[in-house]
Amino acid sequence: MPQPPPIHLVDILGPVVSALVFVAVMSLVKEPARRRFNAIFLAGAAGVYLSGGLGPWELVFPAALAPIAYLGLRSHRMIGAGWFLHAGWDVVHHFYGHPIWPWMPTSSFGCLIFDSAIAIWFVLGAPSVLALAVRTPAPPRAAAGATPPAI
Repeated sequence: MPQPPPIHLVDILGPVVSALVFVAVMSLVKEPARRRFNAIFLAGAAGVYLSGGLGPWELVFPAALAPIAYLGLRSHRMIGAGWFLHAGWDVVHHFYGHPIWPWMPTSSFGCLIFDSAIAIWFVLGAPSVLALAVRTPAPPRAAAGATPPAI
């Protein structure tokens, strides 16, 4: 079994920052275009490891992820499930296959971090973080049985 490359702090922080930027940029896209685009993006990401060193098994993953990406056209949670599956495939490549970027031995590990972070966002329903940041508090509710103030 080949030894995976050592992991450094930058191998974790870079993907986390990238995932935060991804979520912020995707928050600019209005629904339902955000969900549809990301379902298509997930389907495309299924093929990034073709020729990744696992032979014919490389063809199984895109075939398995295709129906999940299709269901993602209507569900953020299915997109999240697909990204979690992709993160699992990243683990396999980190330990047994070739890295996603040949010039960066820890790139599959970084992909695992990035994919997991955005998967969490999708499982939560892919809320717009920009809308959450500018949200104003709701006015206080009147107590039960209280009369409204006179005008």
